[in-house]
Amino acid sequence: MRAGLAALVLSLLAGAALAEAPLSSWRPLPNPRSVAAPAVAPVTVQVPQAADLSRLRPLAKPNLTRLVAMSGASVPVKTGKPGARGAVCGMAGITGVTIPPIPAKAKGCGLENGVKVTAVSGIPLSTPAMIDCATARALKTWVDEGIVPAVGRKGGGLARLEIAASYTCRPRNNQKGAKISEHGRGRALDLAGVRLANGEVISVLKGWKSEPRLMKAVHKSACGTFGTVLGPKSDRFHQDHIHVDTARYRSGSYCR
Repeated sequence: MRAGLAALVLSLLAGAALAEAPLSSWRPLPNPRSVAAPAVAPVTVQVPQAADLSRLRPLAKPNLTRLVAMSGASVPVKTGKPGARGAVCGMAGITGVTIPPIPAKAKGCGLENGVKVTAVSGIPLSTPAMIDCATARALKTWVDEGIVPAVGRKGGGLARLEIAASYTCRPRNNQKGAKISEHGRGRALDLAGVRLANGEVISVLKGWKSEPRLMKAVHKSACGTFGTVLGPKSDRFHQDHIHVDTARYRSGSYCR
């Protein structure tokens, strides 16, 4: 009993001592935010220097025409101003220049939108052909689908077209009083023969008999592509050349 009473007395005395202590002697517990964080070693980030843009050069522009040509596809090319060199008539395989309008020297002659073709599908012409674009495109079709296959690999293949005539203001067959020839409108072409890669020339005049398979295949392949096709068997005026033109008739193409 006495021990419990003694403990109670001691507890009361301790509480009284705390109550009498001045508030100025109290200290608040430290704020966690004010506690200094342990030192951390700084991290260095390497930032690459900016490139010197003045030293950069744009990539070379690809030659689309060459790439498409290698693929075998055709590339449409706009017809340029008179005198502009390169592809003409909106077709990459027709090489030449556009020419100024040719005025008519006689009624029915003249060439308004003409070109001077120097090569077709890489095959040069012995003489530049002054024709309109419809005739130039027909010539390319004839070369690609008719003349080249007809020649084949003979003599190393086709190397040149021997051209006898293109634009000329004259009557048909040079006969006085006859109607104006399609040559006088830039719609006709005369083929005198073909030159092979080995230098051999197969003319229409001699080749019609010496190389009948080849020359007759050349003649026949023009039929349909052109409105008129005249060869050695048509009349005495075409013994030495094949005449082709793009004139159209109601009855269809005329091929002899």
